[in-house]
Amino acid sequence: MDALRTQDMSLYEAALGSDCPPSPLKISPTTFKSMVESLFDVLIEHDQSATLWIKLPREKVWHASVQSYRQNVKNSEPLYVLKTRKDEPAKEITTTNAQTVSSAAVQTYSSGEESPQTSYALETNPSVGGLNNSLRDTLSPWDVWLSPDSRLRREFFILAVSSKFQGLVLAHRPRSARKQSASLDSSTMGTKPPSSPNSGTEDSSERKTPLLGFCSFNPSTIQAVLAAISQSVSIGCAQYPEEESVLAPHIEKWQQTSDALPDSTLDPNLMGSFWTRHLRHQEELWRNNTTARKQADKASDLELKNEELLNSIRLKDEFFKTVGQELRTPLTTMKTALSLLGSPSLKVNQRQRYMDLLTKECDRQSALITSVLELMQLENVDDQATLQPIRLMDVIPGVVSTYQPLAQEKGIMLAYTVPENLPTVSGLNTWLRQIVINLLHNAIKFTPEGGKVWVRAKQQGDYVQVEVRDTGIGIAMADIPKIFNRFYRVRPGSGEDSGGAGLGLSIVQQLLLRCGGSVTVNSRQGDGATFNVLMPVYQQDDD
Repeated sequence: MDALRTQDMSLYEAALGSDCPPSPLKISPTTFKSMVESLFDVLIEHDQSATLWIKLPREKVWHASVQSYRQNVKNSEPLYVLKTRKDEPAKEITTTNAQTVSSAAVQTYSSGEESPQTSYALETNPSVGGLNNSLRDTLSPWDVWLSPDSRLRREFFILAVSSKFQGLVLAHRPRSARKQSASLDSSTMGTKPPSSPNSGTEDSSERKTPLLGFCSFNPSTIQAVLAAISQSVSIGCAQYPEEESVLAPHIEKWQQTSDALPDSTLDPNLMGSFWTRHLRHQEELWRNNTTARKQADKASDLELKNEELLNSIRLKDEFFKTVGQELRTPLTTMKTALSLLGSPSLKVNQRQRYMDLLTKECDRQSALITSVLELMQLENVDDQATLQPIRLMDVIPGVVSTYQPLAQEKGIMLAYTVPENLPTVSGLNTWLRQIVINLLHNAIKFTPEGGKVWVRAKQQGDYVQVEVRDTGIGIAMADIPKIFNRFYRVRPGSGEDSGGAGLGLSIVQQLLLRCGGSVTVNSRQGDGATFNVLMPVYQQDDD
């Protein structure tokens, strides 16, 4: 028995050892399936009755072409379905008729390649008393069992031989792929419809199960493969005398078929039809894969947009929730102050303190409402649609002069330096004015008496830099990332609430993003702060 098993040869090796060996290519399972379907399509289209040897994966989708061939081609030659039995002792079977043998075989052996759903039952032919009789002229397939350790276990193929046509399509899974895939099933063979978004691409299937495949119409190659099939089948049934006696006439017939191959005539129209069919299948696969990819891309884009929309809604909800809390705080303070003002025992200095508190909280609420409206207005402005050339000399001097009285009142030196020859920047006049106002307002607010505030502008390549520096209380390093967050108000170390809405720097950042600019800050607590604004130089649109 061991001596016999050593003679078992894979069909792939047999083909490469023939007089005219084919040139195998690394192919995907999808391509192999397309070639199998193309071969059956040619046989059906030209009504070619051929002797067939097939070994395909177990899923039904692989056997649809076989069923179609059986239904459309009449008076066909035999069809042999090669299967691999598990290595287990055989039960006693009888050879009284084809149906009995088929049932026993299906009950006794569980194939490692084919599932019960795709195993073909051997139909009883009334004109034939049993399997020992001559070959039947019907298309009922024969289940041909291979040994458990047959080298054909890693191969799938279809071999068709007729008077006008002989063709072989074969796929071989190398030994290196055995650890990657125990069998070629629907997940690794890419048998899902390409148009399905869930189906894997050919590349992913190829990575899972690399295949070496080829198609051949050469008689010497087919002879070598048919001889290897006969040898493998003989080894597979050597330990089952009943089966060996049944298959002996068939194997003898295979030898006769092989001997006649060199003298057979290959119809070039059939071979041309095969390649035409195959190209058509490949074109359909390409279209389906392209459609699937486009659908997947659209689905991905929609999912991303949906996530962005949900995130935007979440941020808006958080924003309005925070706005409500911020509006409630000054209202609560004002209500408390009003209730205390009604006390008959209130002193004059206390009354004035509560009146100042009311004024401060009213200003704070007014600033908050104004800032919220400005942020909402920003969201309704197109990103680049309304950008205009703006001269810094038309904006910065006016803002500085507006804040000059406040700076003098606090004993702060306020100055600016803006060269006349600076190029125009891209944005809106109101945006630039709002940016300078917010930065200058914060600089003066957090700079103590005797301090200094400067505004300087200069060109930096394709940008104009506006620097707002102060000698104020500065910002702690740990808090610098927070200052552009909405409703951030208090600078640590200031000793008091800033009294603002906490949206000024957030508005500055949003305005600069709209015009393609940016803002950064450099500061240390107690050493003042420097805000650097970069605005792009305005580029005239040629259109």
